[in-house]
Amino acid sequence: MIVLGIDPGITNLGLGVVEQIGKQARMLHAEVIKTSHGEPAPARVGRLYRAVYQAAAAYRPQAIAVEEQFFYRQNELAYKVGWAMGVVFLVADQLSIPVHGYGPPQVKQALVGHGQADKAQVAYMVRAILGLKTLPKPTHLADALAIALTHCFYQPLVTGKPVR
Repeated sequence: MIVLGIDPGITNLGLGVVEQIGKQARMLHAEVIKTSHGEPAPARVGRLYRAVYQAAAAYRPQAIAVEEQFFYRQNELAYKVGWAMGVVFLVADQLSIPVHGYGPPQVKQALVGHGQADKAQVAYMVRAILGLKTLPKPTHLADALAIALTHCFYQPLVTGKPVR
């Protein structure tokens, strides 16, 4: 199974492609797409679209896994992350790829074994599971790979709910 993991963001979008064969997982691709606050919104969204589309078209994942965001009093941030999620949904629709969402506690539980793990523990487990020589950096990259791995782990249990 090939999974495209996305840590959605308009300034930094983490993108990681993981392939799982049996109990083995390996990283196929990873990058962070950066946009600038000074760029017009259409240019920022366009850059994200092209990068996500290219990765999905090149690796043909069976699923896209995204981090579900939880916002309490950050309406502007939620609005702009929505731009990134719109890109993901558009690519998924164009290429007929299902999208599954996982919250931070699910990712931490899947990789570390408890939902209260910190980002350093998650990054360490991503490195260990994928056999990487160094920790994936920046955190957006580690998060994208962690989300892809989470889908690989949860998929046999059918607990990752499709995002609607």
